[in-house]
Amino acid sequence: MTERVVGIGAGAKELATEDMILNIGPQHPSTHGVLRLRLTLDGERIATAEPIIGYMHRGAEKLFEVRDYRQIIMLANRHDWLAGFANELGVVLAAERLLGMEPPVRAVWARTLLAELNRVLSHLMFLGSYPLELGAMTPIFYSFNERERIQAVMEEISGGRMHYMFNRVGGLKEDLPLGWLDRVSEAVAETRRRVPVIEDLILHNDIFLARTKGVGVLTHEQIMQYGVSGPIARASGVDIDLRRDEPYLAYSELPVKVVTGSAGDCHARFGVLFEQLKVSLELADSCVERLRSLPPGPINQRLPKVLKVPEGHTYAWTENPLGINGYYLVSKGDKTPWRLKLRSASYGNIQVLREMLPGHLVADMVAILGSMFFVVGDIDK
Repeated sequence: MTERVVGIGAGAKELATEDMILNIGPQHPSTHGVLRLRLTLDGERIATAEPIIGYMHRGAEKLFEVRDYRQIIMLANRHDWLAGFANELGVVLAAERLLGMEPPVRAVWARTLLAELNRVLSHLMFLGSYPLELGAMTPIFYSFNERERIQAVMEEISGGRMHYMFNRVGGLKEDLPLGWLDRVSEAVAETRRRVPVIEDLILHNDIFLARTKGVGVLTHEQIMQYGVSGPIARASGVDIDLRRDEPYLAYSELPVKVVTGSAGDCHARFGVLFEQLKVSLELADSCVERLRSLPPGPINQRLPKVLKVPEGHTYAWTENPLGINGYYLVSKGDKTPWRLKLRSASYGNIQVLREMLPGHLVADMVAILGSMFFVVGDIDK
């Protein structure tokens, strides 16, 4: 048996005694950023698959060690660029835990609301972009229209569209603008009204069903072996959601409905994401109602000019839009962490491709990749 290595677009003579090694990426339009897949092909069928990462690595964890806790927030919200607020959250929760600090109640509920709005934004991006990868252009226009509606209220409160920089150790940067809760309610209500239109456009499309049903099945055992989390794991029947199982922020006081599936294929993953979007809209409404009922009060704690976290270590994990996101913080009592280890959702999720892709046709690879809902910056850190 001999091997022939080719790149995208290169021709190769078909010989019965050859395996073709096909490199997808690291800069190919079928991937979500600078990801490389090394495939061994048997004709049109994938024999082995090896995800190769590191092309976007910027050493975020080492950069954390030479910046104080205010500066880390700016770096932390960039690894998953679709979930900036959720990324910030884990850092401040870890620091507050070592400090023994309790943020004001108003800040806790406002953080919960903003986390769910950020989740809606992330889900809408994938709900629009995934059909585009399968050849359906229209859904992305619908989803971006809804994204802009939610983005408007996020931008109003924080001044940012992607990198919000609104969390602070001890609370939030500033209080909610006058009338902002009303505008959030209007945006959520309109988005909820329009979601069924997008759902009907995609989920019942015959071509979409043919490309996703029974394709890229992920088993319960594979999920447990690779540490897969989030909507991808729940679509295979793994009923885990930190918002319900280990509540943080105000989730212990909210009715968090955990959406699961059983098929574990591309279609199930997409369906779970759609249902999670509806759940997040409901949770956002609940947070708005609670914030309306709270009396006026502080939105953050007063901090010293130089913030030093006491010596110790802690692990803060949150249910990010793409899965479990964790920060392991080790402090020596200085103004910078001695170690801040990031456990990102996409890293574990993408490693399972080596198990999923073999046996599928090359044409199914794009459908499987898109259904994994990953961000390459969240893999490479």
